Amino acid sequence: MTESKSAASAKIPAVKATDDKRSDVSAPQPAKKDAVNTSEVNEDSDNSPLNVFLITFKAARTQWVARQVIIMISLLYRLGVGLGPYSGKGTPPMYGDFEAQRHWMEITYHLPVREWYWYDLQYWGLDYPPVTAYHSWILGWIGSKVNSSWFDLDTSRGCEDPNLISYMRMTVVVSDLAVYIPAVSMFIRWKMKSAKLSPFHHSISTAAILLQPSLILIDHGHFQYNSVMLGLALLGFTNILKDKLVIGSIFFVLALAFKQMALYYALPVFAYLLGICIFPRINIPRFCSLAVSVLISFAAILAPISFSKGFAIRDVFTQSLQVVIRVFPFARGLWEDKVANFWCAVNTFVKLKTLLPSETLQRLSLVMTLISVLPAFTLILLHPRKKALIWGVSASAWGFFLFSFQVHEKSVLLPLMPTTLLLVGETDLNVQSCIYWINNIAMFSLFPLIRRDGLVMQFFTIFFLWNWLMKSFSKAPKYFLGQLVVISSYLAVAALLILELTVPPPAQYPDIWVVANVTLCFGCFFLFAVWNNYKLYKACITK
Repeated sequence: MTESKSAASAKIPAVKATDDKRSDVSAPQPAKKDAVNTSEVNEDSDNSPLNVFLITFKAARTQWVARQVIIMISLLYRLGVGLGPYSGKGTPPMYGDFEAQRHWMEITYHLPVREWYWYDLQYWGLDYPPVTAYHSWILGWIGSKVNSSWFDLDTSRGCEDPNLISYMRMTVVVSDLAVYIPAVSMFIRWKMKSAKLSPFHHSISTAAILLQPSLILIDHGHFQYNSVMLGLALLGFTNILKDKLVIGSIFFVLALAFKQMALYYALPVFAYLLGICIFPRINIPRFCSLAVSVLISFAAILAPISFSKGFAIRDVFTQSLQVVIRVFPFARGLWEDKVANFWCAVNTFVKLKTLLPSETLQRLSLVMTLISVLPAFTLILLHPRKKALIWGVSASAWGFFLFSFQVHEKSVLLPLMPTTLLLVGETDLNVQSCIYWINNIAMFSLFPLIRRDGLVMQFFTIFFLWNWLMKSFSKAPKYFLGQLVVISSYLAVAALLILELTVPPPAQYPDIWVVANVTLCFGCFFLFAVWNNYKLYKACITK
């Protein structure tokens, strides 16, 4: 997509250009007043419903009340979606993700640590890193104090007690309040100060991110705890951008140790930290402090499991290896369910699983993933600029989603988080429209999963509410090619939704609507990833 030469005013303000040369980020900076630049954008010119609502609070000396109202509205969204069904409801013998999360609470609460990654692996064996296991143990311990039958070992499988469902739903809401919402607020505060934006823009940006529908549908509808991992990763990014490098590294390690999918972000984060240790001059103390903090963090997280059978080298190695095997399930094959990435899209025309053995597909996937993220890694390493980091993290995450091994449809939340963060401080309508567009395409890519869970009403409700509040459908690129891509893809999405809801698939092609969804969304994601890398390049080379 070609970049527009003009920026129009919109509800989310432009990031003011700053001198972001490669420099020693830990060097002391002269004290500055928190000047607020409110002249860049005429907020009153934006007549989106969200802006009209928030303009009521503009006269206040602070925007604290406005932000609290936004948080309360975002919680109402979450609670409303949580009133619906969840993954695997009433579908024995395995049920779904809800049961997987509940079962992990059951086994971590009742079993000794040494058995966590070994117990009954055929029935939702624990396959996330240790911080998820510790999180499950805490929630299982609390829940068992409320009602021990919810988590009785083995006999509680498939429990659908309404009180248990309420408890589990509330644990996701509390996790959002404890990790994700503070992380979003911290990032926006940093962006507001660094770009010298008015507090009013903080409120608008907070709403744009917290009301983003895909995460709400998956965590509070389908049922997962993605917001914990995303929040920890965002705390890592923000502290790194604030030059609190050790703290940021520790938070990022915690994100990796909560869900292994945080690896989607790892290469640009590593490149940025390495880059500021090399440019403009080599900084050995900084490099050593970062290396030691990362190693100690990983060691502290793994120690309870690695040493759970004793201190013999063989036992330590066996326990550690089992965690790795469970966390990286290569034995499952290239994919388990249809997802809008390269492999499933190509498989529509070329049956990869039939033509190539699994080992070859693993190597091919690794090579293509590395190629897709190499531009982001190289640009961030050679140009470790703060304004480029989130662009780089977004580009890397899209590369991993499109080409890596064993991707789930829910993994689209990984690239969506940094992509949506790019709305903060952005007034270029071309950029805004592309980010809103890819959020909507990602929502559509989740529709087969959401429909299977019985959450169609929730899907359409929060989809239209978010787009109405942001007035996103009125924002289109100012150049012909961008308009063609956005409008044609929206028309295709509308047509496929109508077909999937009203026309049964033919008997010989029972997955035709899902395959069409995968193919369309992959094409859109690929185009966005290319554009994302172009914007990253511009951010790196522009002073």
